[in-house]
Formats: sequence, structure tokens, C-alpha cells
Amino acid sequence: MSKEPEQARKSNTRVIAITSGKGGVGKTNIVANLGFAMTQLNKKVLIFDADLGLGNMDVLLGLAPKHNISHVAMGTMNISDIAITGPGNMKILPASSGIESLTHLTDQQRVRLLSSLERMLDSVDIFLIDTGAGISSNVMYFNSSAQEIIVVVSPEPTSVTDAYALMKVMNLHYSQKHFKLIVNFAKTAKEAGELYRQLRLVTDKFLDITLEYIGYVLADEEVRKGVKLQRVVSELSPNSQASKCFTALAKKICETPALQPPEGGSNFFWRSVVGKDCQQ
Repeated sequence: MSKEPEQARKSNTRVIAITSGKGGVGKTNIVANLGFAMTQLNKKVLIFDADLGLGNMDVLLGLAPKHNISHVAMGTMNISDIAITGPGNMKILPASSGIESLTHLTDQQRVRLLSSLERMLDSVDIFLIDTGAGISSNVMYFNSSAQEIIVVVSPEPTSVTDAYALMKVMNLHYSQKHFKLIVNFAKTAKEAGELYRQLRLVTDKFLDITLEYIGYVLADEEVRKGVKLQRVVSELSPNSQASKCFTALAKKICETPALQPPEGGSNFFWRSVVGKDCQQ
């Protein structure tokens, strides 16, 4: 098994994993729109589609990449070779689709991916990792590799219970103690706030974590139109309710200083990346 580098080069890139306990909560759409909204704040954004066997970021944005992350995992290409340009000039690292072997990466392949990623980090301000859903080893690994973990939930009860399960596993088995929450498909701001309150009551009682509420995205028909047209709603309909939510979320994330590495932190990005305030 390959060893991770003992001393990694420092970078000012902010590394954020966006994840969910179950599929169908609109996570990838949130990543794409947040990335675009951040480019409108003059941030250089790189998105990594880390749903390795079922990636669909390129489809969502109407892109047709010739190469994808599987070529990096197999050692035939570097990350810079597969990067494509999306809306707002953000860069995207497309995942493969339908390649089952990538859902169970070896430790050597994971280190190869992260080592290649590290070499690109100096060129961007914000690195968004769009993880798969659930609690597979790949999801856990990429979440643990980030400075910040944002969990996406919808008002559906199964989404909430699965989000709790995700945070429980991350807390008990990966020593993660801080999570941020975005509520998607909310009917109102009040509904989103109440969902957070209920989830916070459970996590405070049973888990040794901090759950921070950073906002919501309202249910909006314009989002569906954007998906059909393969465009982010923030670009297609900048004055829509959802777009305003994405703008507010992007500003809040960027105005909040990044979490600092824990003492003795051992995972790759904690060692190789130094978080920065997006306002710099």
C-alpha cells in the first residue's frame, strides 16, 4: 500500500466536502450552483465529482468530457489532464459512470487521486468535493479528506434519518466533530429552520458533534427548468428564489473563516491544505 506524503506542500485552497445520507436530495445541483455563485464572488472554483461510479456533474451541466477520474485512478493521466471548464469558468473534474470498480478504490488509488489533486490546489480558491450519497468507504474517505463537511438534507423523513446516520458514522469511526447543514427543497425558511432544530436536538443528545446551520434552498420550479436545459439555475434565472438562496449561501460560506486543522490531525488534506477566509 502506498504511503501518503509525510510533508505536503501548503496551499491556501479551502476544501469543502458536500455530502448526503441518501440520494435524491439535490446534492449535485447544490454543488454546481454553489460553485457558480462563488465564481460570481470572484472566486476560482474547482469541483471534484467524487461519486466515482455514478458521476453526473457533467450531465447536469451539459458537458461532454473525453476523460474522467478513472484515468487518474488507474495511473494513465493526471488531474490537470481531465479538468474541463463549466459555467462561470469554474473547473470540473468529471467522474466515471457505470464503472463498478471505482466504487471500491484501493488505498493506493485513493492516495494517487489525492496526490494528483494536491498539485492543482494552488490554482483555485475553493475546492468543492461532490461526494456520493450514503456511508460507503469512498464517501467516508473523501469527507474525511476535507476541511469542512456540509450535509445536505431535504424535508423527507428518510433524508433526515440518513443524514443522522452519516454523521454518526463520521463521528464514531472517523473522529469528525463538526458538520454544517443545508436544507434543500424547503417550502419556507421556517420549515428549513424547524428541520434543523429537530435534527440538532437528536445530534446534541446522542452524538459528540457540533451541527451548524448555514441555510436553505427553496423549492423552485426554475431549478427543474435548469436541470432539463442542463444549466445551473443561478445562471439561467439569477432572480429566481432558488438563485437568491444560492447567492446567500455562497456569501455566508465565503465570509465564514475556514475551520483550522485539529491538533495531530492525520488525514491528507488537513496536512496538505491550510484553510483561508474566502474574503482574502
